[in-house]
Amino acid sequence: MAPLLQAAPLALVLLLFFVFPLLATAVVSLWNYTEYSLVPDITQRNYVEMFEGCSNLSDGLCATFRTYISTLRLCLMVWAITTLLGFTISYFLAFHIRSESVRMALFLLCTAPFFTSNVIRMISWLPLLGREGVVNQALVATGLVDQPQDWLLFSEFSVVVAFVHLYTLFVTVPVFNSMMRIDRRLMEAAQDAGASPWQTLWHVVIPLTKPGLVIGSIFVIVLVMGDFVTIGVMGGQQIASIGKVIQVQMSYLQFPAAAAQAVVLLGLVLMVIAVMTRLIDIRREL
Repeated sequence: MAPLLQAAPLALVLLLFFVFPLLATAVVSLWNYTEYSLVPDITQRNYVEMFEGCSNLSDGLCATFRTYISTLRLCLMVWAITTLLGFTISYFLAFHIRSESVRMALFLLCTAPFFTSNVIRMISWLPLLGREGVVNQALVATGLVDQPQDWLLFSEFSVVVAFVHLYTLFVTVPVFNSMMRIDRRLMEAAQDAGASPWQTLWHVVIPLTKPGLVIGSIFVIVLVMGDFVTIGVMGGQQIASIGKVIQVQMSYLQFPAAAAQAVVLLGLVLMVIAVMTRLIDIRREL
């Protein structure tokens, strides 16, 4: 009885602020609406309109599929870059820094960006990547380009740069935690058996780091899939994403349509997470 009482406050918080909002979103997604009001009714209108024209592939992909493909492409690019950077930083800290105090100091330095708001860190790229920004001025001054480059800002490139800046730490922390748990004698045994550094990395380090990689990947995928602020600002309102579609529908007070989009997005994200969590026992890492 005592463990149940101890878990009751957390269960209540999850019920009020997680389960109930999800259920409310699912219910509202079945409502009808007009330009001026919501109609509490059970209808498939919002889901039908979302995938309208998607069955006829001869005319090309429908808007919903194109938006999901755009979102998934951004997500995959950000995931690949953040995973590479997070793994490299974690490997350097875990295996190349001998002093424990120096290692912890450098790790805390990596967390320094979290002392500022995500919005501030995102907006800081605007004066850097703008047409008259620092990067363009440096490129023109060094003679690498003849004139300022417009593709540096308000493009997929600037969106990916901002995402990588914001979310690399979400990969670095769990990967670093996994690497610090690796028994160094396993790496020494691999080297004694004649394994090269790359073979040791591939057959020893990466398999034992898999839990951290999966957890970091889940963080990045969930955050990027639902984002609309970074895509809107850094993409100049020109990049399509599911989060942006939901935000626009909310601004036009089309709450049932936005709820239906959110339900489909949640289902897709949960499927991705389910596939990834089958690769590891995530409870052991948590």
